[in-house]
Amino acid sequence: MSQFEYKVVPAPKKGLKAKGAKTTQDRFAMTLAATMNTLAVDGWEYLRTDTLPSEERSGLLRRVTVYHNILVFRRVAQAGRPANPAPVHTAPDRTPIMAAPTSTPAVTVRPLHADPARPAPQIVTP
Repeated sequence: MSQFEYKVVPAPKKGLKAKGAKTTQDRFAMTLAATMNTLAVDGWEYLRTDTLPSEERSGLLRRVTVYHNILVFRRVAQAGRPANPAPVHTAPDRTPIMAAPTSTPAVTVRPLHADPARPAPQIVTP
């Protein structure tokens, strides 16, 4: 059974000027084809296009639902290819929250205005 890795990119919003593309539809189609061909060079296969809702803030207190068009690509996952961990969830401040690592590394904490003559405290977790 093959395992796949997926890549999601935003669909182009408008077509770029290109030689031989006279209408808006032609320009959009050529821009879309260029995006797909660029990713195909790295082994990504176009899978589908989706439109998904996203709740965004509008003004101070109001929230609106905006729909985004995305292109979904996939390729066969290989053991030799470096794995890029995908964000599990995006926090409200848009900081990606990554999946928890299997081992906890040692953490060095340095204050913003550290005195170079004094060593920084170290916190080591088991």
